[in-house]
Amino acid sequence: MHEQPATGPHHTTTQERGSFALARCSCGWSGPARRSRDRARTDAAEHAAAARHEEVTP
Repeated sequence: MHEQPATGPHHTTTQERGSFALARCSCGWSGPARRSRDRARTDAAEHAAAARHEEVTP
């Protein structure tokens, strides 16, 4: 996974590329390509939750 510093709110989406799905975020982060769309959505949710935690924790 590619983490980049957040400069604003995190808006995650999933994209399909052929038979793979991957999670993306408005901060520039993208998850690994997954065959499971559900797993790509989980990756996006985990990233958003981690970003919220980082914003709260100094």
